Amino acid sequence: MDVVVINAGVSGDTTAGGLARMDWTLAEPVDAMLVTLGGNDLLRGINPAASRENLDGILARLAQEGIPAMLAGLPAPGNYGPEFQRAFERMYIDLAAEYEVPLIPDFMQPMTEKADAGMSFTDLMQDDHIHPNADGVALIVEGIGPEILRFLEGLDDGPS
Repeated sequence: MDVVVINAGVSGDTTAGGLARMDWTLAEPVDAMLVTLGGNDLLRGINPAASRENLDGILARLAQEGIPAMLAGLPAPGNYGPEFQRAFERMYIDLAAEYEVPLIPDFMQPMTEKADAGMSFTDLMQDDHIHPNADGVALIVEGIGPEILRFLEGLDDGPS
C-alpha cells in the first residue's frame, strides 16, 4: 500500500496548538489522520481536562469532516499524582470509544519495553532525553506500523 504521510506536528506543541491549527491542517484534502498529541501537555503538567477538551475538539472536527482518525496516546507517570495519571490515561481510552476510532494506547511502548526489561534506552533518545532519535523512531514505527497499516487498509476508499 502506497501512502503519503504529512507530519502536521509542531515541535513543542500541545493539544491546544493542534486544535488551533485544524483549519491549516485540513486546508488540503486529507484521507485520514493519526492524532498523536498530548506528550507536551503531559510534560507541562497541563490539566488533563483541558487536554481532553482539545483532543475532543480535534476528533469532533475530523468526524464532522468525515475524516477517519486513529488516536495514539501515552501513559502518564505518577509524579503528578494518581488522579492526574488516571485522568490523563483515561482521556485517550474514553475519546477513542466515544468517537469509535482505533487507539494505540502507548505509541512509545516499543521503546519503553526496553526500559521495562531493565535495559537502558538512551541509545534511542536524542540528547534532550525526551524525544526519540532516528533509531528510536524506527523502533516505534516497527512497533505501531502494523496497527496503522490495519487502520489504513480498513478505510473504505483507501488513502491516496
